Amino acid sequence: MGTALLEARSVTVRFGGLTAVDGISARFAAGELVGIIGPNGAGKTTFFNVLSGVLPPTSGRLLVAGDDLTGARPHRYAHHGIARTFQTPRVFAELTVAANIGFGLQFAGRGRAAAPGLADAAGILEVIGLSAHAAQPAAAITPSQQRLLEIGMALATRPRLLLLDEVAAGLTEGEVEHMARLIRGLRDDLALTVIWIEHAVTTLLRHVERVLVLHQGCKIADAAPAEVVRDARVIEAYLGDEMAQGTS
Repeated sequence: MGTALLEARSVTVRFGGLTAVDGISARFAAGELVGIIGPNGAGKTTFFNVLSGVLPPTSGRLLVAGDDLTGARPHRYAHHGIARTFQTPRVFAELTVAANIGFGLQFAGRGRAAAPGLADAAGILEVIGLSAHAAQPAAAITPSQQRLLEIGMALATRPRLLLLDEVAAGLTEGEVEHMARLIRGLRDDLALTVIWIEHAVTTLLRHVERVLVLHQGCKIADAAPAEVVRDARVIEAYLGDEMAQGTS
C-alpha cells in the first residue's frame, strides 16, 4: 500500500482524566471522500482538531504525505495542503464576500498551482455559487451562504485535503443536499481529498465512499456506507436511533 495523503497512527487525546480519542488509526488516500460519524461525545471534533493540527495528540503520530507533523503548528499543516472549516463559520463579517476570499488567497500554497477556475476570487465565487453576492458584507448573507463562503476561503488556500466540520448544521433539507452535491463536485472536479464530519447522517451516507464511525473515543467501523449501516456495533451504538429519526 502506498503512502497515504494523511495518516493517523494510534492517536490518543486525553483531557485530564478523560480520554476523548482512544488509539485511533486511519489512512486517507488522495482523492477519497470519507465521512466521520458518531454520537455526541464520540470524539469526532477532537479527532478532527488533531488531523488539522489545531490540537496536538497526547500520544500517537500524524503523517501528511509521509512527513511526520505530530505536534506541529496548524500553519505547517496548511503548508502541506490541509484546509478545514469549523462548526461555526469563521468569516470576516464586516468584509465583503469577495474580500473574504481574497484573505484566503493571501495564504495560498505557494508551491501548489491553483486548480482551473480557482486562481482568483471571482473564479472561486463562481464555483461555490456566490458570485452575485461578491460586493455584500459577509454579515449580510444567509448562514448557509456563510458556510459556502467558508468553504470558498478554504479552497483559496489551494488545499490538497479539505476537512469539513458539520457544514450541514442548521441548514434545511434542501440546503443540506445542495451542500453535499457541491462537496462531491469539488472532490470530483478538483481531485481533492475530503474528510467530512456530519450529523446529517443519511445525507452523508449517500455521498461518501467510506465511513469512519467513532464511539466513546474509539473507531468501531471503517468501511463503505453499505457495510456500515449493516454493522451490528454501529447500529447499537448510533445508527439505530439516527436512521429511525431520518426516516420518521
